[in-house]
Amino acid sequence: MYFYAARQPILDREKKLFAYELLFRDSLDNVFPNIDENEATTKLIEGSQLGLDDMTGDKPAFINFTLDTLQKRYATMLNKEQVVVEILETVQPGKRLLAIVKELKELGYTLALDDYIHNPVWKHFYPYIDIIKIDFLEMATEEIKQVIKDISPYKNIKFLAEKVETYEQYQSAMDMGFAYFQGYFFSKPEVIQSKSLAPSQITLAELLYETSKSEMDLKKISEVFQRDVNLAYKLLRYTNSAAFNRRAEIGTIKQALVVLGLAELKKFLSVLFTAQVASTKPPELMRLSLTRARFAECLAIKHGHMKDTAMAFLAGMFSLIDGILDQNMSEILDKLPLSIEIKDAILKKEGLIADYLSLVEHYELADWEQAKMITEQLNIDVKTVPDAYHDAVYWANTQMEAMSK
Repeated sequence: MYFYAARQPILDREKKLFAYELLFRDSLDNVFPNIDENEATTKLIEGSQLGLDDMTGDKPAFINFTLDTLQKRYATMLNKEQVVVEILETVQPGKRLLAIVKELKELGYTLALDDYIHNPVWKHFYPYIDIIKIDFLEMATEEIKQVIKDISPYKNIKFLAEKVETYEQYQSAMDMGFAYFQGYFFSKPEVIQSKSLAPSQITLAELLYETSKSEMDLKKISEVFQRDVNLAYKLLRYTNSAAFNRRAEIGTIKQALVVLGLAELKKFLSVLFTAQVASTKPPELMRLSLTRARFAECLAIKHGHMKDTAMAFLAGMFSLIDGILDQNMSEILDKLPLSIEIKDAILKKEGLIADYLSLVEHYELADWEQAKMITEQLNIDVKTVPDAYHDAVYWANTQMEAMSK
């Protein structure tokens, strides 16, 4: 079975990861509105049985439920600590739904109303609802304020702002008291400003330049690492981590570089560079950069049309660098020693790498129709795309764990 699902992060007021929403389709050939919502929920639950932890780690998963799937008690198949039961906006409030909501609440499940539309009938549900999701693209600001005011007596309810795409929208939601936020606002520059790179970041940029050459100068790269004890330590720790399953420990910089090889070294340096400049940003932004990098690389490998698939990796990694540094993308890329193919892909949306990035972005948003179209244009086997995505998610989680030690 191919498990077609994407995840979207949900952050709290401190921009810390609170949960993920899992978005499911039956296949890239079977997209909404043609696929039945009941089938989508059923398949997602079935897939979740195979490994929810791989997609969400230790965070809960928001999963959409229809009235039919709620009546069949599918929600109770999932651990109450791992799921937020999200009642779809298409479900009409009524006695049957109220009875189900009460039962789930008694069992200890967290309940959310998706794409909330204000209606007096929902008042009967408020005592049992934990989260109400407000679509910032659909509901006007004054209407949102009225909803919050009307529901304010129910202190058990927290509000989640979804489809928050800009820092301005995020700040507006913060001012209105929203507890949670969903959307890619955290991947956009908050303030366009000039930010200089620290000495260690300049050293990393120098290493990126050296590894971008057609032939690696092992002696010169070793010397650069030897000048920075912190980088040398991280290199040795990384090559000895569980990510590589080495039988014998690596004890010298030269040995570590040889064992890693050029492709893995490029990954390590780009990950380390991004991690350093993203130190004041939400960790989820770093995780998304890593997922994009690995996903783009996997697509390039499966496509088989690029000699150096590490370029796709670097493009994915740096596709969010403007949000990380809070600067204009073109100004940042001018300062970085990246190939013209990578820069054109990110800035001009041109070339094969740009197609990979486009597919990555549409998959993240669960825009299956566009993802399917790009996949067909590239002539990539559509059945391999979800596996590539899940591989990227797992790899990103592994890297984040390795860097946190």
